[in-house]
Amino acid sequence: MSAESQGSPDAFTRGRIAFRHWRWERPFWAGVVTIIGGAAIGYVPYHNMTFGQLGVRVGTTAGASALIIGVLLITLSLTMWFQREVRIFAGVASILLGLVSIPMTNLGALVGFLFAIVGGALAVAWAPGTPVPDDPGEQAELPGDGPKPVDDAADPFAGPADPALPADPFTTPEPVHAGAGADEETTEQNGRHRAG
Repeated sequence: MSAESQGSPDAFTRGRIAFRHWRWERPFWAGVVTIIGGAAIGYVPYHNMTFGQLGVRVGTTAGASALIIGVLLITLSLTMWFQREVRIFAGVASILLGLVSIPMTNLGALVGFLFAIVGGALAVAWAPGTPVPDDPGEQAELPGDGPKPVDDAADPFAGPADPALPADPFTTPEPVHAGAGADEETTEQNGRHRAG
């Protein structure tokens, strides 16, 4: 196989492309952020910290509710990925569970609360995109637009022609003078003299 020839992509490249398409068809990052929030809310009340030989346990009576809220947030994030039709419900439920976690789990593990709110907002705001045309001559269409013909000669940025305006808006038109004396007067007023 030469350096110039391109064979079929390997399994890693095919898997990466397939994952990219899967990710684009659903609110992927909303699910990731919500999973992080649910894991943080469910984990912090059961975490044991050690400072030297001193062990500190954060767990309180709110541990059960923290675990339930964390599991529900992780379930909602998986719902965002695999049932994207109910992403708005899952997003609103994630926001509400994030808010409920504040009084129920000792300030909602604060970081987990923020991640749950942001993940829910991302899920509510996500909308499926429209496919990009494959052929170079086609134009992408917005929803509700009909097909538009492609005209290569027309300038898409050209506006209506106005005879009073110059053809190039960045140049100033030359002044029109009545005669040679008017030309000398104009140059003297501008502070410039022309050499004969």
